[in-house]
Amino acid sequence: MDKATPTITLITKPGCHLCRLARDVVTRVSEDLKVPWEEKSLPDIEDPNPMWWEQIPVTLIDGEVHDYWRVSERRLRADLEARLASSAV
Repeated sequence: MDKATPTITLITKPGCHLCRLARDVVTRVSEDLKVPWEEKSLPDIEDPNPMWWEQIPVTLIDGEVHDYWRVSERRLRADLEARLASSAV
């Protein structure tokens, strides 16, 4: 992937049932669009945003908050497709 390819980060915490659902959406979209993603556990993040404790799971694209609580597959896919299209220009 070149540096113009967006990266998804999924912030989770142990025992979070919404995190499993979010992981499924992120995995599906990232595989379809060939976009890399990573998962970070909130307790392991140094100096996390305090709001994230109440908003788990949090989805970031290139370090910016995209969604929290529930991940909309439609919104995630649309945002990534737009970013990919603009980086191809």
